[in-house]
Amino acid sequence: MVILKTIDAHVGGEPLRLIVDGFPAPPGKSQADRRDWAARHAEYLRRVLMLEPRGHRDMYGAVLTEPTSPGAHAGVLFMHGDGFSWMSGHGIVGVVTIALERRIIVPGGDGQSLSFDTPAGTVRTTAYWGTQGQEGQEGHRRKVERVAFLNVPSFVMHGGIEVVVGTRRVRADVAFGGAFYAIVDGESVGVPLDAANVPELRRYGIEIQHAVERTLTIAHPLEPRIAGVHGTIFTGPPRDSSADLRNVTVFGNGAIDRSASGTGTAAVMTVIDAMGLLDDQRPFVHESITGTTFTGRVARRTMVGEYSAIVPEIQGSAWITGEHTFLVDPDDPFGMGFTL
Repeated sequence: MVILKTIDAHVGGEPLRLIVDGFPAPPGKSQADRRDWAARHAEYLRRVLMLEPRGHRDMYGAVLTEPTSPGAHAGVLFMHGDGFSWMSGHGIVGVVTIALERRIIVPGGDGQSLSFDTPAGTVRTTAYWGTQGQEGQEGHRRKVERVAFLNVPSFVMHGGIEVVVGTRRVRADVAFGGAFYAIVDGESVGVPLDAANVPELRRYGIEIQHAVERTLTIAHPLEPRIAGVHGTIFTGPPRDSSADLRNVTVFGNGAIDRSASGTGTAAVMTVIDAMGLLDDQRPFVHESITGTTFTGRVARRTMVGEYSAIVPEIQGSAWITGEHTFLVDPDDPFGMGFTL
């Protein structure tokens, strides 16, 4: 009998399942090495927790490890319904919220700063605390109101690539924000960015990703294992006047990000910056399909190989939704999970 324990949260509507017991400690000198090990040796556990009947196609997960770099508080590996990720922005926001509110990690110093080794690089975070409920009453407690993280350097790899999707010719920018995305103006596929059109957005997102990968070879210049397109981001006018853009992120297996996507926000910011439209002096507000937002700003500028890059700081909020114990009976016909 396999027993796995998790603490679940959502980040702007996007699920995050942090495994707190039952996952093996992955060996490796770097988080990238540990990700490779997990993909070879812990695939079963990923499928158990991410896929039905214990998860679903749009589930996201994380597990903490020992750190691999000096000064980091922990390492983190991310997973989803299609494999193990290199980086997840909403995942970082959820992990920090869970780790601090449940005292899984106790930060030193200011009590709000944590550093994590991810497969894509080291990410530094700051938690902003508030309180929930009235002092002296039941339910009063400290709560992480929002989390900001300094993302890995983000950049545009290819601008204005034309691909054929069905009968349409679509232009896509390929940008990196912790993962590679094909970024497309939603009007070019003729589908409004709302919940009623999720089936069409899934289909177009997968088609665009595959079309870009047939056209280009995508690999990070400094870490060639970060390769391929992680998903498609459709952008369009926001519904909320306080936001700059609305987006729908479709991952490679057709999963829809309910949040504004942390790594996706970073990637979109690089495209806007390449157009000369990103203002370093004001925040960029990115709206999700659920109406929640992430806020980004340019913390500094750098180079990644030959590519001009920004280091974005992204902010978002998470809410813990439950603590769970999952069982897998050896005779369970769906012990390996499934997806319809």
